Amino acid sequence: MPLKKSSERRARGGPALPQQVEFVWDAAGLMAGVDEAGRGPLAGPVFAAAVILDDRNPIAGLADSKVLTARRREQLFDAIHDKALCFCVAQASVAEIDQLNILQATLLAMRRAVQGLRLKPTLVLVDGNRLPVLDVRAEAVVKGDARVAAISAASILAKVSRDRWCAELDARYPQYGFADHKGYGTAEHLQALLAHGACPEHRTTFSPVAKVLR
Repeated sequence: MPLKKSSERRARGGPALPQQVEFVWDAAGLMAGVDEAGRGPLAGPVFAAAVILDDRNPIAGLADSKVLTARRREQLFDAIHDKALCFCVAQASVAEIDQLNILQATLLAMRRAVQGLRLKPTLVLVDGNRLPVLDVRAEAVVKGDARVAAISAASILAKVSRDRWCAELDARYPQYGFADHKGYGTAEHLQALLAHGACPEHRTTFSPVAKVLR
């Protein structure tokens, strides 16, 4: 098991020390973190990123992309580009999502991200509880985007990349408001679907989209 949780203990004469998660590796080599963005939206590809950080060039402030402001994500996006040993952002298309289902398409995007790394890791840590098929050792880490710096970095790359893609989609289809809701099923988006129907980037197997196509 790669995760080992230390028990809460009280130092003699001192306060109780909180529980911490220690990551114990049994093999030397490079470790990559992997995360995705865009499983829930009604439109657009699902993105995944894989990142190998440089221990000698740390990046301050890495965290789960969902708890960061858009401005801070952009700043960290640039820092990861500058300081990581290597990274890759990949995606699975809307057609692949509709053909395979969103889970399998997400795993496909993750596999493409790992395969696209310039350096091959000996260990891949993936956020969540499911793993893509890889030719290297891999471990799933629940809430890994808040616990492992490399996964945090991957979550930021995937999120910013997909948000930028949504801004480009908004320029092509301004009637849907993609720049604001990023494809999620907000009231604004559902209203636009009813008014304008689906665009080519909508996921036809997702229920709100399927309903307007009937």
